[in-house]
Amino acid sequence: MTVNKSIAPQIQEDLRKFVSYLEKEKNASNSTVMSYQRDLKKLFTYLEKRGVERVQDITATNLNAYILQMEREGFSTASVSRSIASTRAFCHYLYKKKIISDDPSETLRPPHVEKKAPEILTVEEVAQLLDQPDGSGAKGIRDKAMLELLYATGMRVSELISLKTEDVNIQMSYVTCRDGSRERVIPFGTEASKALKRYLEEGRGSLLKDQESEYFFTNCSGKGMSRQGFWKLLKQYAGSAGITKDITPHTLRHSFGAHLVQNGADLRAVQEMMGHSDISTTQVYLDMNVKRVREIYRKAHPRR
Repeated sequence: MTVNKSIAPQIQEDLRKFVSYLEKEKNASNSTVMSYQRDLKKLFTYLEKRGVERVQDITATNLNAYILQMEREGFSTASVSRSIASTRAFCHYLYKKKIISDDPSETLRPPHVEKKAPEILTVEEVAQLLDQPDGSGAKGIRDKAMLELLYATGMRVSELISLKTEDVNIQMSYVTCRDGSRERVIPFGTEASKALKRYLEEGRGSLLKDQESEYFFTNCSGKGMSRQGFWKLLKQYAGSAGITKDITPHTLRHSFGAHLVQNGADLRAVQEMMGHSDISTTQVYLDMNVKRVREIYRKAHPRR
C-alpha cells in the first residue's frame, strides 16, 4: 500500500493495519478499500497540518472542523457523506482494537442526501442501442457482445472489462464476476449468448493478431479494454441511436435492474445478481416500479 509521505509515521502504520483488517477480517471489496484509503489520506493530510501525529490525538472537534471545511470548499453531499463513513469505519476499528479509548467520530452525522431515481432506458431505447454496432468488422462484433452482456447481466463496467476468458461460460450461459475475494455468478440469455459466440469465432482473434491475452474483451491492440475506451464507444452508439438521455455505463446496469423488477423478478434475486451488499440499494428499482404503476393508473382509471 502506498501512503502519502506527508502523513505522520504512526498514523501511516495504523492506516496500514486498518487496510489489512478490511481485507482479511471484513472481506471488503477492492473498491471499498481504495475508497477508504483515498478519503482517509485526505483527512490525515488535513490533521497533519494541525499538529495531529497520532490517532490518539484525533478529537471530535478536529473531525467536525474537517467536515465543515469540506462543505465550505463546495464538496458534494455524496463526497462528504462518503468521507464521514470512511472516518467512522477507521475510528470504530481503532476503538474495537483498543488503540483509542473513545471514538471521536460518534458525533459525525452525514448531511441529508436527496436520493434521485437513477436514469434508465426504456426497453425500446435499449433495443435501439444494442442494434447500433456494425457487425461487419471485429470491433463492431466485440462492441455488440459487450453491450449485450452488460445489459444481460447488469454487471459494473469495471467487472465487464476485467473479465478473464475463464470467467465466461457460454455453454452454460453464465459469467463469474470477481471483486477481491468475493464473486458472484450471473446468468445471461440467448441474445447475449449469440453475440458472445460470434465474438469468439469472428472478432477476438482478429483483435489479438496472434497475441495472447487473459482478458475476454480486448482493444484493437490486443490489450485489455479501458473504462474510458468503453465509455467513449457507448456515447458514440447512444448518439447514433438518437438517445438524448445522459447515458453512462451505469445506465445499462440500472436499466437491467429496473426492467427485471418491472417484469416481476424477486428483489433478493436482483440484489444477488447486481452484487448489492444492502437490499435498500436494490429497493430503488421497486420504488420506481410503484411510481410507474401509479402513473399508469392515474392516466387510465376512469375514477382516478
